[in-house]
Amino acid sequence: MHFTLKRTGAALITLFLVSVFSFLALSVIRGDPASLILGTTATSEQAAALREEMGLNRSIPVRYLEWLGNFFSGNWGNSLRFRGEAISALILERLPVSFALALLSLFFIVIIAVPVSLFSVRRENSLVSRIVTVCTAAGISVPNFFLGVLLIWIFGISLRLFTAGMYIDYRVDFAGFVGCLFFPALAIAIPNAAILIKFLRSSLFREQCSDYVRTARSKGASHSLALRRHALRNALIPSVTVMGMIVAEVFSGSIVIEQVFAIPGIGRLLIAAITSRDYPLIQTLVVYIAFVVVIANTLVDIAIQLIDPRIRLEKEVRE
Repeated sequence: MHFTLKRTGAALITLFLVSVFSFLALSVIRGDPASLILGTTATSEQAAALREEMGLNRSIPVRYLEWLGNFFSGNWGNSLRFRGEAISALILERLPVSFALALLSLFFIVIIAVPVSLFSVRRENSLVSRIVTVCTAAGISVPNFFLGVLLIWIFGISLRLFTAGMYIDYRVDFAGFVGCLFFPALAIAIPNAAILIKFLRSSLFREQCSDYVRTARSKGASHSLALRRHALRNALIPSVTVMGMIVAEVFSGSIVIEQVFAIPGIGRLLIAAITSRDYPLIQTLVVYIAFVVVIANTLVDIAIQLIDPRIRLEKEVRE
């Protein structure tokens, strides 16, 4: 309980600092939101009047406190890029898309990484293990945007298994929506699964030489059973940390993949906000991404202690 409270406090401080620095950065950057809204035909008097109405003439601390109060009250302001539409509505509309893509990606990552790692460790020094090593290195090296383009070319253009750029809303056809996310999720999953395989295989190779695994083998357990029942749990400890970074990445919006496959999610919304200098929307999305990363790291710390209680006992002894 004490550890959870400490991690929660650290997470809140981190989010506060992120909001402060992002607000300061966007406040001093060049560009006038009033001119962006009014366009190039507006007069200087009209721009000055709009800046006064938007509160841009006030000091940065006053504007930040006002923004912070509005943020906690749920009033995240209006977008400059999307004709004054509420930022909360823009994010809530795209959040289910990014979350569905993230969940499908994580599903692919787990069902690829764990079985492949166990199978290759069981076939140590075999041709299969060497093939897995080569494929893992290739998966880590290939950028996900190139992999996305490659999937579009092979499965979309050549084999015509899907239509490139086509998107079906989940409220219209959920099965078609999941089908649209299949290849984008695969493009996200393959490089991340390769990273997880690398860490998990190394841990499994190390754990299979441990005394408790040899004891299980001496009692009649097969190599496969000893790996799954005894070695896998300890091997997951370093891999959970890597998985936390992967979770933070996919849930914060896979920006490049959403752009490549024309998926209207959080990542694509962020690109649109940056290209149009939509500062209120950028500010909110930065805080959202920071929130996802901080929560993921906090859950990883808690998960590691649940997997290995010795870590919790060591912390309690030191404290």
